[in-house]
Amino acid sequence: MMNKNKEEENRNTGYGLETVRLVCLVLLFCLTAGILLFGCNGSEKEESSSGAQETVPALEYASVPVSRYSLDYLDTFIEIKVFNNVEEEVLDHCFDIIASYENRLSRTLAGTEIYELNETGTVEMEEDVLRLMEKGLYYSQLSDGIFDITVEPVTSLWDFKAETPALPEAGALEEAVKHVDYTKLSIDGNRVTLSDPESGVDLGAIAKGYVADQVKAYLVEQGVNSAIINLGGNVLCIGTKPDGSTFNVGLQYPFGARDDLIAIVRIDDFSVVTSGIDQRNFTLDGKLYHHILNTETGYPCENGLLSVTIISENSVDGDGLSTSCFALGLEKGMELIDSIDGIYAAFVTEDYEIHYSKGFEEHIAVTDGQKG
Repeated sequence: MMNKNKEEENRNTGYGLETVRLVCLVLLFCLTAGILLFGCNGSEKEESSSGAQETVPALEYASVPVSRYSLDYLDTFIEIKVFNNVEEEVLDHCFDIIASYENRLSRTLAGTEIYELNETGTVEMEEDVLRLMEKGLYYSQLSDGIFDITVEPVTSLWDFKAETPALPEAGALEEAVKHVDYTKLSIDGNRVTLSDPESGVDLGAIAKGYVADQVKAYLVEQGVNSAIINLGGNVLCIGTKPDGSTFNVGLQYPFGARDDLIAIVRIDDFSVVTSGIDQRNFTLDGKLYHHILNTETGYPCENGLLSVTIISENSVDGDGLSTSCFALGLEKGMELIDSIDGIYAAFVTEDYEIHYSKGFEEHIAVTDGQKG
């Protein structure tokens, strides 16, 4: 850890040690100083931004990174840090993208495609929202419904932000889970239909990852080749650090201090996504209730896991797999990850042991930060 004077000196250069208290931290050591930020399926790999990166000339690196912070979107802390020389309008547009998707993907805002689908049972969707819907349906199928985007009847009964938290009525949850069934959702062209009128779609579990991917695609189109996009725990890297070395991403202990790290992984042009029980929760009568729900019972998953971190090319895949693997539990979740090329995972169990998937340490390069 730096001393106070050194930390202040580094902060003044623009490459200092900045800390953000969230579930995953990015340790970005740029040039001679460090920055501390918060943290595919091979057969279904989406079109990456590499093509645009090859055709758009890269911008020159900036002497001081251009950063923008916000707490105004997606109910979370957001930071975009670009290490190329860009106009402020570029960052403005990044946040325009985030704001637009926040509204368009809302299940509660009247007039959105998701709202209309849940209200009427059928809707024509724009291509970009349809792609996200298809991705959500894919992970629902891949996990046999353990992850299920038709979970809205259940999620609508929980409020993890209430000043006075309360449990849903047991009878209401018992009825709600009967209508969580992705097989009742069909896509025909651009038309999406729910055959169960009591069912509903909630894309919250994969929305942030998808939005992060769209922001990355835009920045790459602008010639950016070195950046960090942090959407409240969905951390997505563009390229490498300005000196050509990889980014360092720290995985934080659940419920730990901001600098209490499980491990550090070195990545470039990849995404890091963590799902854990310390992200959204409340305690009632001495029991902790978290936001990762069992689609069969309607209650939070209880399987001995504290968190799951996924490293993938696309952040939307990290979202879908981190939630799926958490709900599946250690054994089945690890089996799923090991069956997919190009995806790596770290599972943290209640005893604070770390379990890495095959290839994680070999291909991602782990520096173990585990407590002794």
